[in-house]
Amino acid sequence: MALKASDLRARTTDDLKGELRGLQKEQFNLRFQKASGQLENTGRFRQVRRDIARIKTVLGERRQNAASQ
Repeated sequence: MALKASDLRARTTDDLKGELRGLQKEQFNLRFQKASGQLENTGRFRQVRRDIARIKTVLGERRQNAASQ
């Protein structure tokens, strides 16, 4: 299930960074599975990539808000 930006904004920065690390590890594992021919769910690639982008966007917004205040 894809993460929603509104749900991500409600979480703490530390939670988001932890989630980001987990998704990046999953992305690496998916790439490894693809290279070895063991990947079953190819749609998960797209979902993980977009979830990473959502988290980075929320973290960037927070950094922007902190810098402007």
